[in-house]
Amino acid sequence: MIRDKSGKDPAKLPKGVIAVAPPSFRRERALIKRGVWPVAGCDEAGRGPLAGPVVAAAVVLDPKRIPKGIDDSKRLTPERREELFEEICATASFAVAFASPARIDRDNILRASLWALARAVHALPDLPNHVFVDGRDRLDTPCDCEAVIGGDGLVLSIAAASIIAKVARDRLMCKLSEDCPGYGFEQHKGYAVPEHLAALNRLGPTVHHRRLFAPVAAAREKHEAIAVEGRLVQTQIQTSVEVSAEV
Repeated sequence: MIRDKSGKDPAKLPKGVIAVAPPSFRRERALIKRGVWPVAGCDEAGRGPLAGPVVAAAVVLDPKRIPKGIDDSKRLTPERREELFEEICATASFAVAFASPARIDRDNILRASLWALARAVHALPDLPNHVFVDGRDRLDTPCDCEAVIGGDGLVLSIAAASIIAKVARDRLMCKLSEDCPGYGFEQHKGYAVPEHLAALNRLGPTVHHRRLFAPVAAAREKHEAIAVEGRLVQTQIQTSVEVSAEV
């Protein structure tokens, strides 16, 4: 029986509620039966924001100690993500990698994300023999890599990686908010919400912003123009003072 993510029978759900089957360990178990192990899942968080890095995670779940309730991180509350993060860290093998804003600007967001995902796989304590990755693109790894579209909602190891990546990035953005007060990183985690756009317009970009993303580039140009205008005014004032002194 397919149940929704809360475990309820779909026949008893209110009208308009769509039952969603949770991710399963079926694909990993099929590989284990063929003697393929370790099997990792990997996913990233932070492709869309205007600020902060992309954070990638790779996870190898212990088949005998899989935490209950693992799901696509987007389907979980922040509190439940935090709980599962701790449980996964305590029972699984995992690694995290970061692609900085500078790398994102240099390589583009897709290439930077794939680079970080591959780095996370290589950083695992034991290199896996098979990797499942969320999305359309396979990774540059020495082991077999299988791309699964919508994998964070289908493959349990990918879902676990989505939780690790999301929580790690959220915690990092809260830390960055302490260095960059006024931007609200602790609230929106760098996404282009109205509050963030208003702060960009008012304060200009920080070193943590992705310079080539359109709203950031527009804010940078505006503040650079203001700075140039300010220097011109200062030069004019200084020149006037010097001329007056000569007279």
